[in-house]
Amino acid sequence: MASHVNSISSRLSLRTPQRQSLDILHQVMELAKPHKNPDLNASLATIRSGFNSIEDFEASFPSLCFALATGVGKTRLMGAFITYLFVAHGIRHFFVLAPNLTIYKKLITDFTPNTPKYVFQGISEFAVKPPTLVTGETYEIPFQIEMDRAGFDDVVINLFNIAKFNTRSQETRKAWRLSEYLGQSYFEYLSELDDLVMIMDEAHRYRALASMQSIEALKPVMGLELTATPQVERGSSITRFKNIIFDYPLSSAMKDGYVKEPAVATRQDFNAAAMEPAALERLKLEDGIRIHEATKVELEVYAQQNAVRRVKPFLLVIARDTNHANEIFSLIEDESFFDGHYRGRAIQVHSGQRGAEKDENVERLLAVEHSDEPTEIVVHVNMLKEGWDVTNLYTIVPLRAADSRTLVEQSIGRGLRLPYGKRTGVAAVDRLTIVAHDRFQDIVDEANRGGYTFNVVAIGKDIPDKPTKTVVVNPNYAGILGVSANSEKGSAETSSTAGDTPPSNGTVQAVDGPKPRFTNPAEQRTAQLALDAIRKVCRDSKSVPGPVALASTGVQQAIVQEVQARLNSGQHELLPGIDPAKIEAVVKETTAVYIQHTIAIPRVLVLPQGTVTAGFNPFQLDIANVTLQPVSQDILIQHLASETRETIGALEGGFEEERLEDYIVRGLIDFDDINYDEQADLLYDLSSQFIARLRGYLQEDSKIKNVLTFHQRRICSLIHEQMQNHAWEQASSYEVVVSQGFSEVRPQAFAAPADAVVRDHKIPVEDKSNIRNMLFGFFDKCLYPTQKFDSDPERRFASLLERDTIVEKWFKPGKGVFQIRYGRDSNYEPDFVVETQTEKLLCEPKRADQVNDATVLAKARAAVLWCSHASIHEQAHNGKPWRYLLISHDVIADNMTLLGLPNSYTQGDSRE
Repeated sequence: MASHVNSISSRLSLRTPQRQSLDILHQVMELAKPHKNPDLNASLATIRSGFNSIEDFEASFPSLCFALATGVGKTRLMGAFITYLFVAHGIRHFFVLAPNLTIYKKLITDFTPNTPKYVFQGISEFAVKPPTLVTGETYEIPFQIEMDRAGFDDVVINLFNIAKFNTRSQETRKAWRLSEYLGQSYFEYLSELDDLVMIMDEAHRYRALASMQSIEALKPVMGLELTATPQVERGSSITRFKNIIFDYPLSSAMKDGYVKEPAVATRQDFNAAAMEPAALERLKLEDGIRIHEATKVELEVYAQQNAVRRVKPFLLVIARDTNHANEIFSLIEDESFFDGHYRGRAIQVHSGQRGAEKDENVERLLAVEHSDEPTEIVVHVNMLKEGWDVTNLYTIVPLRAADSRTLVEQSIGRGLRLPYGKRTGVAAVDRLTIVAHDRFQDIVDEANRGGYTFNVVAIGKDIPDKPTKTVVVNPNYAGILGVSANSEKGSAETSSTAGDTPPSNGTVQAVDGPKPRFTNPAEQRTAQLALDAIRKVCRDSKSVPGPVALASTGVQQAIVQEVQARLNSGQHELLPGIDPAKIEAVVKETTAVYIQHTIAIPRVLVLPQGTVTAGFNPFQLDIANVTLQPVSQDILIQHLASETRETIGALEGGFEEERLEDYIVRGLIDFDDINYDEQADLLYDLSSQFIARLRGYLQEDSKIKNVLTFHQRRICSLIHEQMQNHAWEQASSYEVVVSQGFSEVRPQAFAAPADAVVRDHKIPVEDKSNIRNMLFGFFDKCLYPTQKFDSDPERRFASLLERDTIVEKWFKPGKGVFQIRYGRDSNYEPDFVVETQTEKLLCEPKRADQVNDATVLAKARAAVLWCSHASIHEQAHNGKPWRYLLISHDVIADNMTLLGLPNSYTQGDSRE
């Protein structure tokens, strides 16, 4: 039966905690297959034999709680549970319970075929015959009941909102009333089924007496409870569930990267107590807007750089009450609030709204993820709880007084889901920010008590006080032709505008470029389509191995035919006519401009073949700040009794190791990429380093052993993370695949201050620490009119390239231009690409103290390998060879030339 678990996990692409939950269900079914009217004590004893965390079912039937953090995917797990129980055990009847109308409607959608989040997508057993869905609106349809009674339906899923049958008087519950067709009520019919499995979403909502009595009346053979908060709260009293069989808390979801990283924002050296409450409230709201605007720009830049869908973020304001919500909403709508920018872009949702106003706001709320929906601010009063699943909530401003625990849970609960399904590695895209000037320390402390850490965002430092903007820069060939570089998505203009004499501070407006070659709309559209056609033909590396081939007769004819086909279809027929001869002329000129203003970078993939070995180079751990402390034995015992095996891990078994290093080594070898037999020496060396650090502040071995036992998982994760920067991989041979003759030069996107102007790259920068926020231009050889630099040495290197007579063109590549793998799943993006009269170069200016860094050298070796294979391809097609230069920043000076620069690493270096 375990094969079913593997198959379902693969087909549904289950995350690790979802797969673990499914495996646990499989083990439970192997121990004790549920049946009607079981002996509860016997069932409990049987299941406890494999899972001693279960103290009690807390129901009149076997019921097990799977506690999964918000954002991990409880609905998909429901689909996995149902699929497994049907395929492996023939169970056909399920009752899915929703706690409110919002979740109820969402679940109906998710259990309906051909919807975006259909829970059975990929399950072949349900491809032709999907489960029958019976809801609170359809359960009285005789046809469905008769089909089920006759056994024609394989699986029946009953989906009900708890309010449909949870009332004080059974007589008022419609589903319990006599059905003339059935001769009994629908729920009585369900209660007589011998394979009804109850699945309870947000299970903490059903522990009230009336709810549990209604559930127990259905007499299910088994209950599967799903919740992120497995506890009952009554006032200040909190009682944890006694039937938790799997616990995957928020701290684990954060560590594993399944949710956003929460951050708490305040101002540096800020004293909230010195401000009047009203002034503090307004400051928090305004700072929330500043964070929101900065996030909006970062998301736009990420979408542009990575060619993915745009995410429109919104800000959530938590008000004290309905009157307070009305006041906040009026302030946001006022012309004096950020010059009226948010008028019409905010909604409020609370219990005081009625009729059309409430319906309209709820509709806007449900559509808030859509990029074309205008809402940017949502003001609410404790209405947005479970079931409101959005991925684009990025900023929260809590203005309601609450204890720190409630504030943390309420704040992070609704905004944790990731818009792209996984973390991107870009802080602003992966972060949920809570503005809490007056509760900053409370929230940080509460997060620490919960086993996770909030990042800290300083407004004015990490988030600029001044607004930012997205700058999308088209490559020069687009401006010369008078078109956009991307006709499918369009492209924003650059920040460059006409200007006069540069101001004395060195900031200037970029000057106009040459007059566009094409000004007639028909010619411009023809040139635009020619660029699209060029991109298309370039995907065939055999027909177009390099840019020279674009000008060949055969390729030119193919481009012309593609352009003519596009011009004669759809909306292009509305353009003024253009004769075939003119099309050929426009295509020819467009091709010439494109070739002249691009650097042909072949799409080279170096794939390992034959025997592949991998490992890690020796290194020194960065653990100077590690000060883990011993934990009392009482706490150790408490954790053993209350936490799952997954959480504690190191305490399983309780046996002692002979050497202190063994506590770390036994945890490290659990990682899939670590081979003990081949890397034992390194593992013991790293473990010894860590033990030495512990001995530096802990004098007794018993205390060190305590730290190693209790914190083993954390220690091993820290060491393993640092090992990744020193990984190596070697194959007995490599296969080189050139998938494309050359990559296109695409628009680039930057984030910049809203008042940023384009500076002359030749003028020295006084505030070098702020150079990342600056825009530079006035280039003659760059493929783009505007560039950004990460450091002043990069700016000086660009100026060197502009002066050097052997340099023909250069640019700073964006993401996705190269696929140079230097480690496990790590790609290297060089800083500069340069074409000279005789060769092409990948150039990496680096700080002098980083030139010999292990990671920098690993990237260099990978780049040299890439250059050697790219050179073979280029020279086979009359192209130029490639070379890699790693350049120390302190040798970049105005009197140097590119070839005169001493470099630390180049193709042919002995360290290859």
